[in-house]
Amino acid sequence: MADVAHAKEQALSKTIGIIGAGQMGAGIAQVAAASGHKVILVDREPAIAEKAKAGITKRLARLVEKEKIALADADAALARIRTGNEYAPMADAAFIIEAATENEQVKAMIFAEAAKVLATDAILASNTSSISITRMAAGVPDPSRFVGLHFFNPVPVMKLVEVIPGLATSTDVRDRTRAFAESLGKEVVLSEDEPGFVVNRILLPMINEAVFVLGSGTAAIADIDKACRLGLAHPMGPLELADFIGLDTCLEIMRVIHAGTGDSKYRAAPLLVKYVEAGWLGRKTGKGFYEYSGDEPVPTR
Repeated sequence: MADVAHAKEQALSKTIGIIGAGQMGAGIAQVAAASGHKVILVDREPAIAEKAKAGITKRLARLVEKEKIALADADAALARIRTGNEYAPMADAAFIIEAATENEQVKAMIFAEAAKVLATDAILASNTSSISITRMAAGVPDPSRFVGLHFFNPVPVMKLVEVIPGLATSTDVRDRTRAFAESLGKEVVLSEDEPGFVVNRILLPMINEAVFVLGSGTAAIADIDKACRLGLAHPMGPLELADFIGLDTCLEIMRVIHAGTGDSKYRAAPLLVKYVEAGWLGRKTGKGFYEYSGDEPVPTR
């Protein structure tokens, strides 16, 4: 218990580096800054990092309007966030969190550069939703200080974080990572380093099966989603959720799980592949299983 308490103490009020200023990176930055951590948010394109901070500013302003947080707290959180495209300022960070696209080659390049500035007692973490932590850790100088730290979208709203130790991850690093996530007000589940971890190993095959159901002509998009909302008490139907996640991300996760398990039941639905090839990636492109050009989403089938 003393070790856990020490880990929690270490997790508080530290500088956090975040690499990748997309939706996930910006969300992690917002939550970390609001929890009292100093944040260095970097992206290879400085304009993307600045856009991310502008988005954080708007979200915090809405929380102030709704009286969820005080104006002074919102201002203080924003003051804790600095942006850029250089890794060097993260040399004093207790954690460096990679939050880039779900592409292992891209992540490997990021880890190689981040390792050059990683402090001797700092932790390098990946926000990957499915890729092997053990395999990625093998490419960094100290695999014992590498860990999976998977947040869920939207990060400021979703309470869950998966902590995934790799084969070489030390117990101390696992405990410090858990304590850090809890310092953000998150609930933590520990997962073994298996394809898809816990949530996506269950969720993505369900989404994939919904696409198979659509492709077979069993039911239309609206009816599949309605059936799952009302019959399973899900807040969103699986095809709505796929559009929200991004169909390219869904496909990549299915391919990772399929490759990692070798089990044909995880084969990506052909219709999912077709939509991605068409560039219909969901909300982020304005079209996926639904069309988003009007006031309300319209099913494409």
